[in-house]
Amino acid sequence: MQQQQPQATFVIAAFKAQDTIERAIDSALAQTGVNVEIIVIDDCSPDDTASIVDAYTDPRVRLIRLDKNRGPGGARNAGLAAARGDWIVILDSDDAVSPDRTARMIARAKASNAQIVVDNVDVVPLDGPVRRMFDAAHLAALETLTLPAFIGSNVLFKSEHNYGYMKPVFERRLLEEHGLRFDESLPIGEDYLLLASALAKGGRCAVDPAAGYTYYIRSGSISRVLKLHQVDAMLAADAAFLENHRLDAASIAAQSERYRSMEDARAFIILVDQIKAGSLSGAVKTAWKNPAAVRHLRMPIAVRLRRLIAPFTVIQPFGSPPKRMDGTTPGNRPHKSKG
Repeated sequence: MQQQQPQATFVIAAFKAQDTIERAIDSALAQTGVNVEIIVIDDCSPDDTASIVDAYTDPRVRLIRLDKNRGPGGARNAGLAAARGDWIVILDSDDAVSPDRTARMIARAKASNAQIVVDNVDVVPLDGPVRRMFDAAHLAALETLTLPAFIGSNVLFKSEHNYGYMKPVFERRLLEEHGLRFDESLPIGEDYLLLASALAKGGRCAVDPAAGYTYYIRSGSISRVLKLHQVDAMLAADAAFLENHRLDAASIAAQSERYRSMEDARAFIILVDQIKAGSLSGAVKTAWKNPAAVRHLRMPIAVRLRRLIAPFTVIQPFGSPPKRMDGTTPGNRPHKSKG
């Protein structure tokens, strides 16, 4: 039987995903009202991830084995290059989607004359009930996600949850016309930069208040505080973003706030490291240059750490340990990146 041309391509980057990859693939295969293909990119996993995917006999499932580890951004880019569908659906290897999500998202995008669409997120903790990440009434009132709103939600220390958690569905033509790809140099935050770039290129993003994406909190995971080299990489990426896009006044204002928050985070990390190292003079100098770092020290340690990792981790309000998001090297973590 000849395989139908896919309307949507699922791109699933996988690294050390043997325990969850079947759930992700099966949820993609269960989509109703739309023809799909599922591209799983194995990023040199040392476990049985690739063999599990290779065992699927459904012709809609395709496995790409990378010959070297490229990290989550590089793996997803390999999937984008191989995609044939009109729409690109990003799915993490340890998450899942509801059966009606893809068709509903595409319909919402078309009805809104949009090239991008995002929806609400359900979070499944290790123990306890499933929680809805965003208030549905708020998302319904939002209707579309603008660049200023998206950048503004990704300000560090501002809130526990931001729009970077949302997994967008892109019209492939938008990505191709503007040469948009994931930034492979970023250890974390590559998802944020791709959506921000798409919005900056004029992409219209519709918002569906319903929750069709399910975010699973992994067992045995330990979140780590944002590292200095990660903040530096984000600052460099944001600087390149500003050079490559002409932003309106509202977006520039939001970007300035985001930049200041990353500078505060950088100073805070340095201050904590200096205190741990017993460098009083260094700590005083850092505190003098950036008083915000001292203000963050006044917060209870749990609150401070939660706020610092908030753009990249589902955290305490859901009552479970968060997923690990340290990303210190491209291949040392499962390929999931929020914010």
